[in-house]
Amino acid sequence: WVDVPLTVPGRVEAVAAGQLLRQKGFSAKNVDVAFTSNLQRAHETCELALASMAGPHQDTWESQRIRRLIGLNERHYGAVQGLFKNDPSVEKKYGAEVLQSWRRSMNAKPPPMDEQHEHYQPPPAPLTESLEDCQRRALDCFYKEIAPALFDEEGLPTPPDQRTVVVVAHSNTIRSLMAYFDGVEEDLVPNLHVPNSVPILYRFERSTRKPVSTKLQSAAGGSHARWLVSPENHLHVRKALQPGGMLTRALFEALDRDGKREQLTAAEMESGLKEFIREEQLTGGSRSDCVVTAVAEKISRELAPDEHISLQEFEQRATEAYAGLQEADEYQYADQEPFP
Repeated sequence: WVDVPLTVPGRVEAVAAGQLLRQKGFSAKNVDVAFTSNLQRAHETCELALASMAGPHQDTWESQRIRRLIGLNERHYGAVQGLFKNDPSVEKKYGAEVLQSWRRSMNAKPPPMDEQHEHYQPPPAPLTESLEDCQRRALDCFYKEIAPALFDEEGLPTPPDQRTVVVVAHSNTIRSLMAYFDGVEEDLVPNLHVPNSVPILYRFERSTRKPVSTKLQSAAGGSHARWLVSPENHLHVRKALQPGGMLTRALFEALDRDGKREQLTAAEMESGLKEFIREEQLTGGSRSDCVVTAVAEKISRELAPDEHISLQEFEQRATEAYAGLQEADEYQYADQEPFP
């Protein structure tokens, strides 16, 4: 709830996300409504992504299509709001295990802030929230504001059964919605990660208002989501790649040069990998630190020049390749950020 501006890297990532969506067929002119939070960093991300989705056709979208909702604001961290996650004094006061439970579990919450706190805001701002509290707020927002626009609202350019809605929010509000849509069990919620600026696609059935895409295995037990992977964003998703999981499917589709989505040739994998590796080198990424690229490289090396690989076999080989890779510390970078 601390209303800090969007960072320069955040602006770059927002533009890249919009470009990727446009490349995948999601242009700005087909977005009926875009929802974002009341916080300026989310609103700017939304505007930049939509402008990028419009490409050279900037007259196909307008800011009036963006609706700002307080229910999509980031989770409130109470008394530790605005403090850095790796601040030694915070860990000394509360303990590492307690801090971990606040960040990753559904029910734990920091102590509430009081009116003397520098970031205190009067109601409707909460004094503190658990992830469950955040999820309840985000779901209320979904059913009262987002779902009606997606399924029922009249006067929008597209009929409800063909409608596209964009939601640009924050890690915890998106994680809360994903946990609900995918029926994630409470003990698996800590495994549900939301990398920055990686577009996530859900398809809904209008009559049930439930996701319809087949669930793919993930560390959180399975997800209807489809992640859009590109050479620009794959460094962000290396922690979310799981054996046979949704990012394995996304990686397969990203490497599929002809778009048939049935099988890959060795040449397609080699061509796609060159793009990933080139972008990694340009951005200063470490080859050994990128799980996504390492998995694909290992599979590619095992293919004969004239061999084809199906999605099922790709997932099986990805499972085996992933098992041999050592992951970096999950919070290596996240701990350098303040509580939102």
